[in-house]
Formats: sequence, structure tokens, C-alpha cells
Amino acid sequence: MRILIIRLSSIGDVILTTPILKAFKEKYPKVKIDFLVMDKFKKSIEGCPYIDKVIVFNKEKNDGFKNIKIFAKKIKKEGNYDYVFDLHSKVRSKLISFFIGAKTFSYKKRMWWKTLLVKMRLIRYKVDDTIVKNYFKVFKKFELDYKNEDITFSFGEKDLKKIKKEWRNLVVFAPGASKNTKKWCFEEFAKLAKIIFEKYGKKIAIIGGDEDFEIANKINELSGDVCINLCGIINLKESGALLSKSKFLVTNDSGPFHIARGVKCKTFVIFGPTNPGMFELEKRDTLIYLNEKCSPCSLHGDKVCPKKHFNCMKKITAMKLFEIIELNSEQEEN
Repeated sequence: MRILIIRLSSIGDVILTTPILKAFKEKYPKVKIDFLVMDKFKKSIEGCPYIDKVIVFNKEKNDGFKNIKIFAKKIKKEGNYDYVFDLHSKVRSKLISFFIGAKTFSYKKRMWWKTLLVKMRLIRYKVDDTIVKNYFKVFKKFELDYKNEDITFSFGEKDLKKIKKEWRNLVVFAPGASKNTKKWCFEEFAKLAKIIFEKYGKKIAIIGGDEDFEIANKINELSGDVCINLCGIINLKESGALLSKSKFLVTNDSGPFHIARGVKCKTFVIFGPTNPGMFELEKRDTLIYLNEKCSPCSLHGDKVCPKKHFNCMKKITAMKLFEIIELNSEQEEN
């Protein structure tokens, strides 16, 4: 049996497919699994031990109705798939599935009218189940056993070699996110960095993409230069390698959260406008969430707070978060 999994984006959503890949390989050891992903997110899944081949979709080269058809026909010929599992379930992935022509099982999105009501601020955003459990529902016919969110993020020895000795065993911050309202205030990140430095006597490593470099610099300046800005300096795989050797991560609801989970790094994750019910956290993950009466207010976050007060994030202070970190450490020791 040969199957194709389609999940084109983004970092977290791609990484969250790994429990289903593992379960499928365990149940059907001889299955060949190909994975289709956008080129900019391929490092999220590349090297995964449950995948036989990663296929890359390039928007500039492969997008548009005609090009999608050509692309799909090409991978159909090369793959000769028995089944396609569309875990993205948007126009692009639906077209690819259609032109491949194999039996397709698709991820069910929430009802359009519910999404519309959330966007109109008429109802609060609620999840019916975790993302991973919803992925498993797509494979219902194959009777796979859901155990937990045993996420995998793979990196190589070469990635680990890029991580300098002075970067290891540090606290790591990931202040970026896809939307502004998912970002904890950078001033509080700076205050927390200073508190942690005074407590542990070690600098804080900050990870993220090129787009996070400036904000990381601001955090470093406000903290009194106690941070190491690695945003845009180390790539996704190297970030995973770093996290595998880190003390713990403080992060927003973003890609690094799932990378950390995939390498079994202790994590403190901050949620504000989005719903933490999308994930089943493990013992090493600590949720920071105030559960404001207007939260969660969106699926992916927004440019600005709809209520203009941003209480879901602003009320989380550096000292409050540090107290949670300290309490967590005491519980571990006991």
C-alpha cells in the first residue's frame, strides 16, 4: 500500500501530523508514506522516520489551476497511490487530490457559518476536539489507535553540531507568532529575561525567523543585554536541536511550541486569543492562560485585539509567569 498525506502548511500543523504517521506505520509496517508540503515548511517534516518521501509544493512554480493539474498528474504517475489523505482541506489541496484521482479522505473543517459567527464576534471560538484527534478521524476506516500527542520533530547530527556549547542548557524564548494578538508583550519577555538571568546566572537564547530579529533585539536591550539573539541565525532544524539541549522554553502559541514538544523540551506556553483546547498537553508542558471572559476570540489570532484592551495577554506579568516556573520546578523536585 502507498499513501499520500497532504498538509501544505504551517509549521505547527505539519508537525502535528506526526502522531498519525507513527500510528499508521505501526499498524501497517509495509506501507509507503509520501508527504506533500509547501517548500517553506518542508523542514517541519523532513527527516521524520515515518515518512518515505517528502514532496515539495512550490507556490511560484506549481500554483494556479493549470500548474496544479500538471503537478498533481506528475506525482500521481510517480506515486501510484492507493489513498490520499487531505489533512489541509482547502481549495489547493482539494484540487491536487482531485487530479490525482485516488480514493481520498479529507479533514473536516468546522462549519462555515460557525467560522463566520466567530469572525463577526457573535460567538466565542470553541473547538470540538484537538487537532490531532481530528486528524485521526480522517483515518477512521483504518482503525488506528490514538494514544496521545506523541509529536515528533526530527533533526540531524549536523544540526546539533551547529549549536555552540555556550548556547546549551539555557532558557529559550520564542516571542514570535503568526498574528500580533498571539504575541505576549515583548516588555514582559524582557522583564522575565532579567528575572531569570538574576536567578540562574545564564543568558536567555531567543529563537525565531528573520521577522523576529528586531523584537528579539528590543527584548535584549530592555533586559540589560542578558539575551542571545538567534532569530534568523539558526534554522528550524537547528532550533529543534537547540531546544533538545535547553533548560526550558517560554513561547507563544506558535511553531516553536510544537518543535519543543517534538524534541521533549519542557515548555511554558502562553495562550491569549486562541483556544488551548486545540492541543492535549503533556506533563512537561505548562499552560499559561487567564481564560478571560472574551477569550478565546479567534482561531488564528488577529492584528489587533477586537476589544482594544488586550487583557488576555497584558494581564500576564513577567513576575506571575516566573512564579509559575518556580512552582513547577519545586513540584518536580518533590
